[in-house]
Amino acid sequence: MGIARVFGRAQKQGRLALIPYIMAGDPDVETSQRVLDQLARAGADLVELGIPYGDPLADGTTIARAGQRALKSGTTVAAVLALAKKSPLPVILFGYFNPIMQFGIDGFAQACEDACIVGVIVPDVALEEGQELRAALLARGIKMPLLVAPTTRPPRIATICEQASGFVYVVSRLGVTGRSGDEEFGLRQRLAELRSLTDLPLAVGFGIRTPDDVRRLHGQADGTVVGSALIDAYADVSKEKAAQHVYRLAKALREACEG
Repeated sequence: MGIARVFGRAQKQGRLALIPYIMAGDPDVETSQRVLDQLARAGADLVELGIPYGDPLADGTTIARAGQRALKSGTTVAAVLALAKKSPLPVILFGYFNPIMQFGIDGFAQACEDACIVGVIVPDVALEEGQELRAALLARGIKMPLLVAPTTRPPRIATICEQASGFVYVVSRLGVTGRSGDEEFGLRQRLAELRSLTDLPLAVGFGIRTPDDVRRLHGQADGTVVGSALIDAYADVSKEKAAQHVYRLAKALREACEG
């Protein structure tokens, strides 16, 4: 199921779309597969699958450590794609530009198509630098959501809305940790502004951790991305219990998507 259909289904049901993020291969590919199965069981709509990278500029401590564990277990881009192909949920890859460049842009885009990837997010590539990758993906029907941060200036926001596909990924707050009341007010304003610029769905991520965080997005956003909280849910438990812990939190988040 493509991104548009996923958001359309959630909208018809009067709820937010739930998009969990996990790091592929953390702590190993087998555990990631079990986690994906439980996310689907919990009612997630899409999944963001992280490609591990040694210098993840946009990631907070939790996700950066997850990436290190995945790299330690030998997780490669090819392994991530193989995992994605078996996912019970539609997959959006979240990865940095350097591993994609090493893979080769055309080869990466073709491998994404072969793995039935529905979208690719690359947080560290500028609009101008990402045109070749964007064209290669779109030619294969793969969307490329783009990020809008609290610091993104209005002219840039308009350009992002023009070039994004699938959805616009709205960063909920500054930095990689914490969230203040002022930032929450700013998020409401930013979402309202984006509504006037694009018909694409708006998904809010970075700093969304609890069911209450999700409920506060009702009437403003179309979906929510939750990553660090899910990784924290299993980081310190055994591999055998990881999927069970993820299921419990994902189920609560999915219920919060209902309002």
